[in-house]
Amino acid sequence: MKELSLNILDITENSVKAGADLIHITLTETDETLTVAIEDNGCGMTPEFVEQVKDPFCTSRTTRKVGLGIPLLTLAARQTGGDVAIESKTAEMDPVHHGTKTSGLFYKNHIDFTPLGNMIETVCTLIQCNPHIDFEYTHTTPKGEVRLSTKQMREVLGEVPLNTYEVIVWIRDDLTEQYQSV
Repeated sequence: MKELSLNILDITENSVKAGADLIHITLTETDETLTVAIEDNGCGMTPEFVEQVKDPFCTSRTTRKVGLGIPLLTLAARQTGGDVAIESKTAEMDPVHHGTKTSGLFYKNHIDFTPLGNMIETVCTLIQCNPHIDFEYTHTTPKGEVRLSTKQMREVLGEVPLNTYEVIVWIRDDLTEQYQSV
């Protein structure tokens, strides 16, 4: 993929398909590194399936026989000297704290570092397509932090759906303003 934001979108959609109702997307940048973490409270995966998802010819999809999300994210990280880790527990393994955390470390100064891309549009797309799911988005940079919590938005908006035009425009404007100050 040409931008890491597209990888993030793809991995987050896996969390949606896993039945998560809360997804944390955390980006942590230093001058040298970018760490991307996507954590959900979905159904989780067995240790055996965690190993299988690293194989591009393993997928739970019925529409095609390959699953490229994790392998492409892993390739992008390893090209920079980083790597990807996956931690997961099924509801049977832990009825309270089940779900999956996928995290990747990227070295930004490497010639093969894939640009982050447009995280504002990625976050807006996720919320617009999945208004019933809570997203916690945090992007920490050396200059400051960008945050968005759909839980907090729901408290203010009440019954107004998150995917209404005015709400999505407000989310886009809020994130744009936050990014301009970091």
